[in-house]
Amino acid sequence: MEANTRSTGRLPAAFLTPGSSSFMDFLGQHSPEMLPGRRVLPPVQGAIEAPHGTTIVATTFPGGVVLAGDRRATMGNMIAQRDIEKVFPADEYSAVGIAGTAGLAVEMVKLFQLELEHFEKVEGAQLSLEGKANRLSTMIRSNLGMAMQGLAVVPLFAGYDVDREKGRIFSYDVTGGRSEEHGFAATGSGSIFARGAMKKLYREDLTEQQATTLVIQALYDAADDDSATGGPDVARRIYPIVTVITDEGFRKLTEAESSEIARSILERRLEQPDGPRAALL
Repeated sequence: MEANTRSTGRLPAAFLTPGSSSFMDFLGQHSPEMLPGRRVLPPVQGAIEAPHGTTIVATTFPGGVVLAGDRRATMGNMIAQRDIEKVFPADEYSAVGIAGTAGLAVEMVKLFQLELEHFEKVEGAQLSLEGKANRLSTMIRSNLGMAMQGLAVVPLFAGYDVDREKGRIFSYDVTGGRSEEHGFAATGSGSIFARGAMKKLYREDLTEQQATTLVIQALYDAADDDSATGGPDVARRIYPIVTVITDEGFRKLTEAESSEIARSILERRLEQPDGPRAALL
């Protein structure tokens, strides 16, 4: 960036020059060293110990989409944090749930939020949901070097498509490969168990209340079989983060709302420890 402009009170020329609507392009042109993907790490032997976020789940319903995450972060076989937040609003109509290296993932989400905000300010309109998913894909791909050293970030992206008038879910791999999921999706260490639960419980005609219950059921099942996933912790009053995105925008369930659903599930599980049973036919 151009040096000192404080004496004149003017912004540096870089901020006044017309250019791309992408904040990452702007940063890459004027301060490339600040981009996560431009960092050069020394060669390492063995895995790098860093806190990792675990399980994120999402499901659609006729009015939108629900995105939720557990609260545990692990480092090796240790619990690094019990109350980490892994689900964040990307903008008014979308959200990101993070799995993988927690520090890098949170940084990526903040950069993604800036990217969408910058686009809207420059273009005067929001990026389409498809466009947002593509931008996130590019950011994940830029982290490939760190992923090869064990510091991967694998988020789940969900939002309400105002053009198609429905909720949509996008999953990613470590290379930035993007796939649209239909109905439900999960990522993280407990995803295989969460997907199994949602596969049996999902229906296309879910209400919003049923969808929020479904994702907490899925996280409970994931925590039941995956030690890196944290279930509802009544003693510490730590409950999953649950968000809902509809045509009215992004909304995060309050702790009271999440705890009410979690407690009702726990009470039912006293009688049925394995959770609700799906019909055979």
